[in-house]
Amino acid sequence: MPPGSTLAADTPQLSAANTGFMLICSALVMLMTPGLAFFYGGMVRVKSTLNMLMMSFVSLGIVTVLWVLYGFSVAFGTDHGGLVGWQGDYVGLGGIGLDQLWDGYTIPVYVFAVFQLMFAVITPALISGALADRVKFTAWALFVALWATIVYFPVAHWVWGTGGWAFELGVIDFAGGTAVHINAGAAALGVILVIGRRVGFKKDPMRPHSLPLVMLGAGLLWFGWFGFNAGSWLGNDDGVGALMFLNTQIATAAAMLAWLAYEKIRHGACTTLGAASGAVAGLVAVTPSGGSCSPLGAIAIGAVAGLLCAMAVGLKFRFGYDDSLDVVGVHLVGGVVGSLLVGLFATGGGQSKAQGLFYGGGVEQLGKQAAGVGAVLAYSLVASAALAFLIDRTIGMRVDEDEEVGGIDQFQHAETAYDFSGAGGGTVPRVPAAGAGSAAGSGSGQGAASAAPENKKVDA
Repeated sequence: MPPGSTLAADTPQLSAANTGFMLICSALVMLMTPGLAFFYGGMVRVKSTLNMLMMSFVSLGIVTVLWVLYGFSVAFGTDHGGLVGWQGDYVGLGGIGLDQLWDGYTIPVYVFAVFQLMFAVITPALISGALADRVKFTAWALFVALWATIVYFPVAHWVWGTGGWAFELGVIDFAGGTAVHINAGAAALGVILVIGRRVGFKKDPMRPHSLPLVMLGAGLLWFGWFGFNAGSWLGNDDGVGALMFLNTQIATAAAMLAWLAYEKIRHGACTTLGAASGAVAGLVAVTPSGGSCSPLGAIAIGAVAGLLCAMAVGLKFRFGYDDSLDVVGVHLVGGVVGSLLVGLFATGGGQSKAQGLFYGGGVEQLGKQAAGVGAVLAYSLVASAALAFLIDRTIGMRVDEDEEVGGIDQFQHAETAYDFSGAGGGTVPRVPAAGAGSAAGSGSGQGAASAAPENKKVDA
């Protein structure tokens, strides 16, 4: 993503075309959060569907308000020591003129602010997939507020803010491999190490309850990701945004095929869940790299990400950490892969003049990428675990075991996702678990179990 630095050339003028394009991209990125809710919502058991949807949806409310109050200032205000920004005009977004342009670009500051807001919204929502079935909704809402403040806003400044240490070092992150995906994936790992496993992990079948819902969510994510990636160049004045758009499609396709090939070889079948998960892995990996590599490089990056992420999702069973919907396996691993491969496949054109190892640039850029990856991963992991520990020791992070087993939707939201009574009232009969069976262990969220709803009275 280009910085907000003033150019030495003539002062840019407002571009209606670029402004309209960025507003459309902002709307596409906003759509990704409901898309993520559907994606995650289909992968959990019936009794957790609404909770999973709400964990993503509430981020739209919490992060939006915080972004207006101080988040934009911390992320993109005047630099302080390379770690955080702060600018009084950005606090409350009240000191920004309607015709004030983002420094060096042809779009208003308000447009840049709303585009970046949608990134801030979806990043904590990504974490929620690792915590399915077992977290209090109020505790989750508090975690989102604290995590956005302490982790996301400063890290966004590191990576994209003028003066941020990673930006000044030359770490290439076109649209969020470090700031979004590694950040969220490391946070997910930190939290699950604190709160522990679900009841029945590695014992009960925990399969997705609605694969059509998963595919719908994956399709919305793929669609919205074009705005997420191509919009990060902040305009259409050259071909870089177009290159990123093209590479987004290419890497996603390659990753999906690589994941399916791994499934076929390893498990003998190509699953819909594997196709959806592979596509997301490709989207994650191309996010930091697509503006710096060629279309052939995008194929390689996507294929490597699809294969490694497919292999990584099974690590939770080997090492015993309960990453419910494979946020670590897809977003952390995919973000690391995409960010590091910039150091191999950067062509010296596009977003940056830096060249990767395969294009004669040596290992210098690879070292910079590794520094960015390592710092964001370590900071997010430790800070997120500390926040989860603090919340758990005060208001409690997890629901009671009876609530988890009985169904978090009913206890936390007083609702159920599906009304089986047919008339909005009456007794809901016990029905067989949706999608019951042993986990294949080959795709994202393959540990997500099915469960039968309890017999209970449902109010009309």
